[in-house]
Amino acid sequence: MILRSLTRTKSPCPVCLGASRSAFNLAPIQPPPTSSQPFQGSIRRVLTTSQWLLQRPQLGKLDRPRLHNAPKSATFGSYTKGKQENKKPGSAQKDPLAVDDKSAQEQRKADWAIMRQMAHYLWPKGPGSVDTKLRVSIAVALLIGAKVLNVQVPFYFKSIVDAMNVDIGATGGTAAAIAGSMILAYGATRIGATVFQELRNAVFASVAQKAIRKVACDVFHHLLRLDLNFHLTKQTGGLTRAIDRGTKGISFLLTSMVFHIVPTALEIGMVCGILTWQYGASFAAITLATMSAYTAFTIWTTAWRTKFRRQANAAENKASTVAVDSLINYEAVKYFNNEKFEVARYDKALQDYERSSIKVATSLALLNSGQNIIFSSALTGMMYLAANGVADGSLTVGDLVMVNQLVFQLSVPLNFLGTIYRELRQSLLDMETLFNLQKVNVTIKEAPDAKPLLLSQGGQIKFENVTFGYVKERPILQDLTLTIPAGKKVAIVGPSGCGKSTILRLLFRYYDVESGRILIDDQDVRNVNIDSLRESIGVVPQDTPLFNDTVGHNIQYGKMSAPESQVVAAAQRARIHDIISSWPQGYDTKVGERGMMISGGEKQRLAVSRLLVKDPPLLFFDEATSALDTHTEQALMQNINSILREKSRTSVFVAHRLRTIYDADLIIVLKEGRVAEQGTHKELIDRGGLYSELWSAQETWLSSDGTEKERAISDDAKLEQVKLDLKRTQT
Repeated sequence: MILRSLTRTKSPCPVCLGASRSAFNLAPIQPPPTSSQPFQGSIRRVLTTSQWLLQRPQLGKLDRPRLHNAPKSATFGSYTKGKQENKKPGSAQKDPLAVDDKSAQEQRKADWAIMRQMAHYLWPKGPGSVDTKLRVSIAVALLIGAKVLNVQVPFYFKSIVDAMNVDIGATGGTAAAIAGSMILAYGATRIGATVFQELRNAVFASVAQKAIRKVACDVFHHLLRLDLNFHLTKQTGGLTRAIDRGTKGISFLLTSMVFHIVPTALEIGMVCGILTWQYGASFAAITLATMSAYTAFTIWTTAWRTKFRRQANAAENKASTVAVDSLINYEAVKYFNNEKFEVARYDKALQDYERSSIKVATSLALLNSGQNIIFSSALTGMMYLAANGVADGSLTVGDLVMVNQLVFQLSVPLNFLGTIYRELRQSLLDMETLFNLQKVNVTIKEAPDAKPLLLSQGGQIKFENVTFGYVKERPILQDLTLTIPAGKKVAIVGPSGCGKSTILRLLFRYYDVESGRILIDDQDVRNVNIDSLRESIGVVPQDTPLFNDTVGHNIQYGKMSAPESQVVAAAQRARIHDIISSWPQGYDTKVGERGMMISGGEKQRLAVSRLLVKDPPLLFFDEATSALDTHTEQALMQNINSILREKSRTSVFVAHRLRTIYDADLIIVLKEGRVAEQGTHKELIDRGGLYSELWSAQETWLSSDGTEKERAISDDAKLEQVKLDLKRTQT
């Protein structure tokens, strides 16, 4: 297709009294809707034959935040050799998911802060904490009991060996007679220690799970409180992976603190005391020196390995993000036959993870080898001392066995302690990311003296000298001043990037203005309760967000307390009830991930249904009918207009298709972030300004050879019907 620019002639509108029938087009070509969602992978149609695009002052100035500055490279995104500079618009906050190498001192400080924070979950305060404290107390008592029984096992083993170290044939005794009681005591002690350990696990399980649930809910709630800018600049795959690892880390940290670190330290102390009391300080000195060397080597090597683990985490987050992004945009991948590109992009992310994981594995082999050398050397030394004691008669064979078993009994928790410490470091890293998410500053905050929004004047909206930009150096709105009268239907139109959708985002307090103020019935939106503000505003977005749930749930989401009858009534008014009823499962039909199981028009009608269920006093329609056919669009607009007349609601329509808003009480035309002109449809057409040019561009059709042709209306019935609808709206 050869793209060409054509000179437009003005087309009269149905409002103009002297309109000729040949100039009234029912089905004009309209410019493509521009998505206000900056991270959606939708295909945008560009009609360069329209003066709409020719009127745009700056093609690069979009009505949306820029996520990053793309490199000057033929390939964009994460799979490019060009260097990208990722910047967060309007924010200097530190990325909580970023890899941040810390010094050993800084890392220890961060670790202790996390452990102190987690200690509150072990011994909480306030109502409902009695059960948790009781469980922790019982778990600690069972822990001590298990360790006391555990150190008794070598004593019974020593007694059995010494008792059996006789000539049984000469004495004529039996094993039961000689060491029967010791054998029974030995078995009972081992069984008792095991039972105590398992009871401790069962009692403490509730404490760990409550802590996981509490932290996960706190983080999730905090993420929902963060501003839109945070979510536009973060990748869902990386966030979900970080939360998943962090919650698992909580369970491991609490379990290891109660079940491994404290018990091992207690057992080492008890063994050292027994060796000193029973065999002298030399055995205890070797044991203590071994424990110290083992612990120091483990801590030092694990601290060195931490950076490899952190790099592996970052690489895993990236790989997860790439996979989730590709799967979410499955249709786009198929449309452009880019399976190989996506696989290559995923493989590149996995290569980074592979390199980091190899470093983790090789450094782990070094750690394990060092630990075994230290422990085996100590065990050899202690066995030599015990053997000398047996040789000179100061120790019995049972003593040698007891020393050996005591040290071996230490080897199990000690080796486990090495593993625990490694995993503990990993858990602390994962939890650090999780708690960093909680530290992200909530920029949109409620004023301490905020009051509920009161619509005493019916919902008049004023923008007074408002300046705002997603990036401060590139303002979208510049000293904007406009008034949306209460109870009126107002349309906001203009070229792409002029700030139409930004007006809604500021009113909804996704962002706060840089200067100026926004008033609803003379109340600054920054001084009212955020919940009451957002409860008063209903939105039908151009790109309808749907949950992977039933149709009924998605409609009811407008007001979760709405009964089924209200849901059905809303669907009927949105002209989608008959379609839903024709489906086998009706309102229980699943819509799929992001609503991919239903059409774009059906999604938009579900969005309108959801708005009708919420029934707020302030209504916003952002290209709410862009995916509908002309017949359905006209019928739906008639229903919407009847609702507006019934309840005198303040309504704002952001539109590119001007024929959907020509009956508005007021049309505001934006250009370069300012009001270019405003008035009724007829006034703006008569004025011959930007709006008139946009209307003419949309009401012009092209013939097959590319020449300009006015589309005459030959169907009197259609013309009369439209005029009748217009009269009804005006009355």
